[in-house]
Amino acid sequence: MPRKAKKKNNYFTKVHEEAIINYTLTTDNKIRTELYVNWIEPAFNEMVDKIVYTYKFTNLPNIDSLKEDCKVWLTTILDKYDPSKKSKAFSYFSVITKNWFIHKVKRNTKNLKREVAMEEIPGEIEQTQLSTINPYEKDRDRFEFYSYLYNEMDSWDNLKLKENEKKVLQAIKILFETVDEIEIFNKKAIYLYIREITGLNTKQVVNNLNKIRIKYRQFRKNWNECKL
Repeated sequence: MPRKAKKKNNYFTKVHEEAIINYTLTTDNKIRTELYVNWIEPAFNEMVDKIVYTYKFTNLPNIDSLKEDCKVWLTTILDKYDPSKKSKAFSYFSVITKNWFIHKVKRNTKNLKREVAMEEIPGEIEQTQLSTINPYEKDRDRFEFYSYLYNEMDSWDNLKLKENEKKVLQAIKILFETVDEIEIFNKKAIYLYIREITGLNTKQVVNNLNKIRIKYRQFRKNWNECKL
């Protein structure tokens, strides 16, 4: 009997390629959002899932969270794809995705080596530490942390921020204030919300978020060292 032809994968078609090309050629945030939601995101979702399965990255801990992080990363580098270099979008983003997970595998291997020594901790010490966990205190500390963080962001308004940085900061504060009204709340959605609020493109959002992250890291350092 003749062998059955393999079913062709149609999750990343010419239509999806064109959607990515059109995304890079426009600065209209409304058009970009429509292209991303309707065509690019579904293709990325399927691509990441298949690469994880094919290369057996499923052995990584928290693989579901890592897949979501990878999809967010792909969103932030969409602007870097250059169709003039004649590289197919599928090939371009497939290689990036595979390398992203390879990096995670290497980092996980290093972490496992560091954690070997922890297995030597006596069981009674571990039990003592576990018995001291208080959910109420944890929730209260979390509430206080974010309350102080919001107040800290208010103070950043008085700094000499560039216009785009002010827009991103204001967008973050809006998300803080309307968190209960947001239906979808994950990293990809946050980027889309910030772009919609600010009118900035992905590259501008990422660049200015990185500047705000520096201020956040300093705030967290001060918080952990009880300097607030």
